[in-house]
Formats: sequence, C-alpha cells, structure tokens
Amino acid sequence: MGKRRVPDLYRAPFPLYTIKVDPKTGLVITAGGGGASKTGIKNAVHFLDLQLVGEHSYSATLVHSHDTDTRATMNMALCDGVMAVGQDGTCCLLNFKKGSEKEEGRAAAKEGNNVQKGNTRRRAGKGDRGGQDGAAASGDKPDTKDETAQISVSGLAEVQSDLNPQDPLQKVVRFSPDLSLLLTGGTDGHIRVWEFPSLKKKFDFKAHEGEVEDLDMSPGNKHLVTVGRDFTCSVWSGNQLAMGLRWFETMPHIAEKMYRYMACRFGKVEDQKDALRLYTVQIPHKRDRKPPQCFITKWDGWSFLPMLTAPCGSEVISSLAVSDSGTFLGLGTVTGSVAIYISFSLQKLYYVQESHGIVVTDLAFLPENIRGNNETAMLSVAVDSRCQVHTVANRSSFPVWLVLFLCGIMVVGVILLLQNLFPGFI
Repeated sequence: MGKRRVPDLYRAPFPLYTIKVDPKTGLVITAGGGGASKTGIKNAVHFLDLQLVGEHSYSATLVHSHDTDTRATMNMALCDGVMAVGQDGTCCLLNFKKGSEKEEGRAAAKEGNNVQKGNTRRRAGKGDRGGQDGAAASGDKPDTKDETAQISVSGLAEVQSDLNPQDPLQKVVRFSPDLSLLLTGGTDGHIRVWEFPSLKKKFDFKAHEGEVEDLDMSPGNKHLVTVGRDFTCSVWSGNQLAMGLRWFETMPHIAEKMYRYMACRFGKVEDQKDALRLYTVQIPHKRDRKPPQCFITKWDGWSFLPMLTAPCGSEVISSLAVSDSGTFLGLGTVTGSVAIYISFSLQKLYYVQESHGIVVTDLAFLPENIRGNNETAMLSVAVDSRCQVHTVANRSSFPVWLVLFLCGIMVVGVILLLQNLFPGFI
C-alpha cells in the first residue's frame, strides 16, 4: 500500500461529480459539468461500455453523451432504466434505454432540443481548471461516438427538491430498497420523500439546521437515516424522529462538536441473511495544522447500537460506498486518495495516496458479474475529470483438502516425537 499510479479508465471533458453502474446493462453512467457559467465547459451525462481485459483489468468506451445544457449533474440514483439526477435545486427523472442504432436515431429525433435551464452552484477551487484540463487532454473527442450510440435518453419528470432561497442545490438522492420511494435532501435542511414513479410528495420535513449531507433507507423502508452539517445523524420512522446517533460516547477523549458526520450507508452482512449494518463517517469540524484522524463507525442496523469505531487516516473523507455484498467499504478523500476497507474489522485492505488530483466526488463498486477474477473492484470519479478503477485481486488460498492433509501430518509428527521422547507414551 502507498503512493502508486492508477491508470485512468476514462477522462471526461468536464469535472465529474457522480458515478453509478447499471447492474442490468453493465453500463457505467457518470456525470458532471461546469455549470451555468460561460467557461466553455459542457454539462453532460456520459454512458460508458465497460469491458474486462484479461482477469483483472478493464477498458471503457464512451457510447453516448447526453447534454444537460446549463445544468451540471451533481448526484444520481438508478432504478430499472431510470436515472434520478440532481441538477441545481431540482430532481430530474430521465429514462435511458439500450437499443439498436435505428431505435436510437428515432429516439434522438423525438427528443429534439429538449434543453434544461437553471443556475448551478459552482464548486470552488480547482474544479473549473480540472474540467478545462480534461477537455484538452481528451482532445474534445468524447462525443465522436454519438453517431453509432445505442442509448436513448428521454426526460420523464422534474420536481423542485430544494427550496433554499439563496442557492438551491440538491445534495443527495436515493431510491428506497424496494424502489417505491425517491428520497432527496439539499441545502435547505429538508428531507423530501416522493412516491415513485408518480413523484407525488409523501413527506417534507425539516431534518437538519443547515445542509443535508447524506441519507439512506433500511430494508423494508423501516428507518431513514440522515446526516447534516449540524453535527447530527438522525434516525427517522416516516417523518418522525426516532433517535439521534452519538458515536463519540464510546470515545471519551473526543468532545461532542469536535467532529461532524459526513456520510451514512446501510450494508448487508455476508452469510447472515437477517443482519444489517449501518456505517457512518466522521470528519473533523475544524482544520488544524496537524490534521486529526477521521473515523468510521459500524452500527447494528436494527438497534442502532455502535459496534466498532476505527480511525481511517488524517485525510478528510469526501465520499463513502458499500459493496453490494456488504463486505467492503470504499472511501475517497478531499486530497484525491482512494481506499477500500474490510467492513467486518474496519481494516484497510487497499490504499492509493492522491490517486486523483483533487476531491474524490463519488465511488461505485462493480457488481459481482462484471468484476472478473477480483475479490472486489471499485470505480472512483473526481473533480479532475478522471474515472479510475481500483481492483483487489483474489487472494491465493490453499484448498481445504490440502489444509486438512497438512494438519494430519502435523498431528502424526507430534505423536511420533512424543513417543520418541517418552517411550510408552502411547
């Protein structure tokens, strides 16, 4: 582990903010942009065809680019051929379909110039420069394959998901596990729960003072967990507060407001059908010259009792992902580093320092059917316009029969040794 080079899987001509893998088609969908300002950096959703090269490596080809006009896509969730994307203070539903070239041509003609207007909140810092660098490096070529693309994208609906009067921005979107609900959170501190696919509003409640950072829902839609910038991580039953989580109570040396929650995610437990875990990430509230550690906490997903807290480095965490099996956790940092942890022990399994040039904005584990001969594989995107894949090869192990055979030989050897040292032992 340490500082090493991870080759780029793909490079877009704009900053990337979100990435998802569609398990049905195997498409990798990533999106971002430069926002409404007239810098020449476009806003788009890119569809990538991911191919396994050999047993451990991958290649990606752009098969379609969907222009989002003046609005950058900042977050995204997928549900059976539908994308829910956060653009400014709205949540837009887009239908995507993989079809023949003729079908794609008809769909494109029907869609026409279906542009979307609005003002986006720009990310401060190097985001603009990253997008420009990306455009230069890729030679403005990503759209050249549109003529033969077999993906059609059409708008379905749009709702206002954040009502901040100054700068509305949807910060997180998620489908419920049973896909019956769509959940959004933004800078106004409200959680809005929409029935899917009708988008009829079911709940709208003030969950946090200030911005909502993250949210997730447990199986059966039993509990909703939300994270805000107000130092709280709350558990909700419907729109009623059930409890607040207090990770620091098991860490006596940490004061209540030294850290704030950054992310939350439910995860399965491999080989335990009825078990559930919740993972939260805590980051320092204030930046110091000597940065303190960040922490991951594992909770029981039903009782919400803390099970384990472990440090995860002094680089500030910016993104969290959990593998479909619940076996691995992915972490990205504001300095561009990427790590994979074992969820059971919260031990670091994989780490690349500053793999990206700037903030890692999203992570996505590859489904089991396309991860090849790897124990796990995870995609990362960042403001530097790059998409990378991080793989952990299957660890070599001895066959069970060989282990039993060696154990048998050891037992026989010990018995013979004792018989030689102590005649009449047996």
